[in-house]
Amino acid sequence: MKTVSLSAEALLEQSPTIEQIKPVSTSAPILNTDSPPKISKQATRTSLKASTIDGVFATIFSNITGGVLLVNFLLQLGASPLEIGLLSSIPLLANFLQPLGAYLADRTSSRHWYTLAIFGPSRLLWLILVAGIAWFSCTETKSHQLVTWTLGIILITNILGALGGCAWFSWMAALVPPPLRGRYFGLRNSAASLANLLSVPVLGYAISTWPGGGIQGYGVLLFFGVIIGLISLACQFWMVDVNPQVYRAGKVSSQPEENSDKPQPTAFSILKDSNFLKFLVYFGVWTFAMNLSAPFFNLYMLQNLGLDLTTVTMYASLIAGANLVMLVVWGKLADRVGNRPLLLLVGVLIAVTPLFWLGAGTDSISVWIWLPTIHIITGGFGAAIDLCNSNIQMEMAPLDRPSQYFAIAAAVTGVSGGLGSAAGGFLAQLDIIGGLPGLFALSAALRLVALFPLLFVREPRSKPITHLMGKILPLKPKAELVSAEKMAA
Repeated sequence: MKTVSLSAEALLEQSPTIEQIKPVSTSAPILNTDSPPKISKQATRTSLKASTIDGVFATIFSNITGGVLLVNFLLQLGASPLEIGLLSSIPLLANFLQPLGAYLADRTSSRHWYTLAIFGPSRLLWLILVAGIAWFSCTETKSHQLVTWTLGIILITNILGALGGCAWFSWMAALVPPPLRGRYFGLRNSAASLANLLSVPVLGYAISTWPGGGIQGYGVLLFFGVIIGLISLACQFWMVDVNPQVYRAGKVSSQPEENSDKPQPTAFSILKDSNFLKFLVYFGVWTFAMNLSAPFFNLYMLQNLGLDLTTVTMYASLIAGANLVMLVVWGKLADRVGNRPLLLLVGVLIAVTPLFWLGAGTDSISVWIWLPTIHIITGGFGAAIDLCNSNIQMEMAPLDRPSQYFAIAAAVTGVSGGLGSAAGGFLAQLDIIGGLPGLFALSAALRLVALFPLLFVREPRSKPITHLMGKILPLKPKAELVSAEKMAA
């Protein structure tokens, strides 16, 4: 954690001088000015440190209340495949409420207190499941009743998360200076990836060795997880608060006087933003194509290739490790050349990755070389896709209404991702496409098609792809080559 904080400070020292305001305090002051405020270096530095620590604790909380630990808990309770499927579909369906969350958040006067009012109760709700597990351990209650409780809590918490996600995204977009977004979010995500890499094996071991059994062990761990989640929210008191009304007013006041009587933009007016619509087409098709195959890679290894669970979890660790290492690299590069060139260049490699699975087998070369390489590529280069897809939304969204843009993008990806997973599960059962291998080939083709609309998306700070290639490859500029040829002649 200390290394990440110091790196964030170093990044801020390289940024342009920012107008000084009253230093941030633990009361999270609201910036009140007549125009979009400029935050001091010290206030920004403190906010970014707090956000990084918040991300680490939030990752640990998420690992306890989701992922493999929650799936294992439900399986021990006797959950059916349909109920496990609901576990994956509920978060996607909840994204339908993202536009409503943006509407509500933009009518408040504090990003901090709005997110606290949303995520505070959301995390406290898990105490109900803790009480249910304790009741189950002390009585003869049917274990399947806890499955229903768990799915109900997941539904409510994801609905609340959908109402608050855009507010948090908009808050970070206002706090992180645009020239530092790639590097900072690369560092923040790296810290979260490290927490993910270290916490999951430790938490899994703690549950498996708990004297009272896995269900009781998960209940104890969940109680401490709620405390960790509240600590995560407490870190936000050290982040400078942002009043969305100030940004809206500042945007209006900066316009020419003759335009001041024009009606304010609404969520429907975003549909007139052709550049953003092009991005939505790319983002929606890309998410559909990714989810068409991504949920079935583990199934392919366990079922088709017959690999054991220990080997598969080792591959998952390779993804997390590669993600951790490469996030900082991609963040720095995105700040130099923009997000769009990286999405296009790296996107081609990620698009054809499903085809690599067709060459995997059970021989030693596949197990020890080919499959690890696939997972390292997925984790290392996939980190660029995740980072740049988030950052490019911040670049495209205006300061006066960013929540609406983030909400619509989240809703589109929620629908397309859910449809992709459902379609993949259906198509994998059809002999006409050749099962999972045919599904992987179809996914690769759709991923390449998804990159086409991105060619027409404009990003303010984007550089040409040739400029990106010059940053990556040690190629001399054309002018230098011509000069060298003349000298040789």
